[in-house]
Amino acid sequence: MRALLIYPKFRESYWSFEKVIELIGRRSMMPPLGLITVAAILPQDWEFRLRDRNIETVSEEDWDWAEVVLFSGMLVQKADMHVAIREAQARGKPTAAGGPYATSLYPELQAIGVDYLVLDEGEITIPLWLADLARGSKGGIYRSGGEKPDVTLTPVPRFDLLDLDAYAEMAVQYSRGCPFLCEFCDIIVLYGRKPRTKTPEQIVRELQALYDLGWRRPVFVVDDNFIGNKKNAKEMLRHLHGWQVEKGFPFTFSTEASVDLAADQELMDLMVDCNFGAVFLGLETPDPASLELTKKKQNLKQSLDDSVTAIAATGLRIMGGFIIGFDGEAPGAGQRIVDFVERNNIPLTTFSMLQALPGTALWDRLKAEGRLREGEAHLNQTSLMNFVPTRPVETIAREYVDGFYALFDARKYLDRTYRHYRVLGAADVHNNPARRKHKAPKPKDPAALRALWTVLWRQGVVRKTRWVFWGYLWDMFRHNRGGVASFLTLAAYIEHFLPYRERVKEQIESQLQVFLETERERAEQAPARPVIQARVA
Repeated sequence: MRALLIYPKFRESYWSFEKVIELIGRRSMMPPLGLITVAAILPQDWEFRLRDRNIETVSEEDWDWAEVVLFSGMLVQKADMHVAIREAQARGKPTAAGGPYATSLYPELQAIGVDYLVLDEGEITIPLWLADLARGSKGGIYRSGGEKPDVTLTPVPRFDLLDLDAYAEMAVQYSRGCPFLCEFCDIIVLYGRKPRTKTPEQIVRELQALYDLGWRRPVFVVDDNFIGNKKNAKEMLRHLHGWQVEKGFPFTFSTEASVDLAADQELMDLMVDCNFGAVFLGLETPDPASLELTKKKQNLKQSLDDSVTAIAATGLRIMGGFIIGFDGEAPGAGQRIVDFVERNNIPLTTFSMLQALPGTALWDRLKAEGRLREGEAHLNQTSLMNFVPTRPVETIAREYVDGFYALFDARKYLDRTYRHYRVLGAADVHNNPARRKHKAPKPKDPAALRALWTVLWRQGVVRKTRWVFWGYLWDMFRHNRGGVASFLTLAAYIEHFLPYRERVKEQIESQLQVFLETERERAEQAPARPVIQARVA
């Protein structure tokens, strides 16, 4: 069987980083890990072609070659997935779709005529599909029935199918699932609340495969909560450390974790000793009442300020995720988020209005309360909320736009980044000779050299913050020389955020105007609706 694997384009978003990727000479941030894992699960006597539409087109020769076309992607890739599916259908090719978007909203793909919907986790549903395919079936929906696969049996992804030069970072997965109950999160819907982890040996096999292919750039561990099973994570990190030492620390890692990481110093130390450099934290809001309401109770075990301080002091750069629009939220929530980010020196922050995602507890509650708005769920920063909040939409939207604009002011962003790297540079892992990493020399990367000169030109000559930039760079050489390359990379991200914040402002204000006009027309045509009361936690 000749299988064409297609990964749809991402719409422009906070995470697309187009200008940054262009600066560093790559074409996309990360590869389609799901599809190359699917390729590893499928029969290995099949022939595969992978086409990531974020970096390349699908040629007529590809379409002619294919006997079946497979699609996978996330909600933010929905629009292009539909386009690519229709292109396959126009050529008479059988189509199969899976992944997070298909699993959450499969009726949409069923409606446009996808032949096979291979949903949930592929280790269970791909064999069901293959058995049906062998019987000559022309279509079907394949579900796991709530069963979760043993990921210790998951094969090494087919990294060999990737154009490695196209990507800024590589992706690997260690675990699936999260033990917490956050009301708005769809991860526990997709992967369950019992974290399932690969074995330490599995992870090393995957990294060895990348190493053998010549990869030496950063690796993102894509787990939604890397520390969901702390005991297993520690065991894996101890094993990984030995491999990193043996190979001369070829990889720098980053990942996502719950904020209770701050309470486990041993775990943080293991991470930085393995060359983990950054962690994304779902901080959400500094308002305790909102965290309680949305069942984000792991964020209430200790002060969020203290948690961020402890994690950064260990040497882990923090990326923070924030949300506005929780029920019962007090006025000024946007500014409180900005103040939190500033006083904790968090450089990169995601900030968005709350969205109800299909299948989540939030979705079910709002549906029962009659508060879901018509339309679709979004996972980007340029969309209004898809439900009726307890505060006026226009108030939340304006606080959000003002907050987003403030977070990515060029001077404030540069100031925070510098202050954060000074904290990182003081960490014991960077100053204790006993923890020094003996790194093997990496192959020269012409793209990295070009990126360096471009960043120095943009930040040190073109930008109005140029004199501040040179001062900070000099201080970095004096106080945190090992962090200079990372500091420059992060400084370059403002090239993405400055134009993107303008789009956020423009699109939110445009949608808000339409929303208010629609609401005004409805109010004129219908009796007054009851006032929605905030739910008490």
